[in-house]
Amino acid sequence: MIRLGIPGLILSLWFLMAVTGPFLPLHPERIDLVNILTGPGLNEALGYDDLGRPVLDRLLLGASTSFFVAFWVVTISVVIGTFVGTFSAYIGGYVDQVVVRIIDIFLAFPGILLAIALSGIMGPGIENVVVALSIVGWVGFARLARAQTLSLKHREHVVAAVSLGTVQRKIIVRHLFPLISAPLIIEATFGIASVVIAEAGLSFLGLGVQPPDASWGSMIRDGARYMLVAPHMVLAPGIALMLVVLSVNLLGDRLRDWMDVKGRSVVKK
Repeated sequence: MIRLGIPGLILSLWFLMAVTGPFLPLHPERIDLVNILTGPGLNEALGYDDLGRPVLDRLLLGASTSFFVAFWVVTISVVIGTFVGTFSAYIGGYVDQVVVRIIDIFLAFPGILLAIALSGIMGPGIENVVVALSIVGWVGFARLARAQTLSLKHREHVVAAVSLGTVQRKIIVRHLFPLISAPLIIEATFGIASVVIAEAGLSFLGLGVQPPDASWGSMIRDGARYMLVAPHMVLAPGIALMLVVLSVNLLGDRLRDWMDVKGRSVVKK
């Protein structure tokens, strides 16, 4: 069994915050002019922002935003990328050449810059962020699925299934997908970290979640102007963002080691 440890605890807390946040009696939009830029204290654990809004409530709402975007972007990217890469590699010919050229065109642009351009064209909003990051994110999964399929399509069990007259769709679903799922799952874990950072970056630039909704990126942007007088406005969302991304990457490394059958057999010897 894979040991989750502290990264698993942090991600479980992130998931719990994201799921229960919208249903808790929070007041992320309540303005209290008396407590503007007030630091953490007994009344409010993480203090108040420049409008007198509780930072803790907005932090919980931002967790829901980042989790929502990460879940849908990674899910859409995995489904589209796996489908395109697997079918392209298995069919081959001109279809595969066209798909490879499309992947090369997407990879020619830095992902975050392409996401910024797409978000700028479509306009700000959480739905447009999901669409923009999904358009950018499917390419990596398609490339990985294609490479894995090319290495497996000539295996004995696949050749035997073809000889028996099995339909291509069944060959891909029953004989290829189970074998390429492990590297795709590992890639998806690292993709979550990338999406969380990308969403925070787009919100920081004003292209993501719009006020009064909260995002860790927009919270950091709002607090950057008051770093000297109210550092808690940046530290709270910044530390939360760092812990989530670091935990996802550490958990991805552990998952990769756990799924590496050859590595585990060498360790046992």
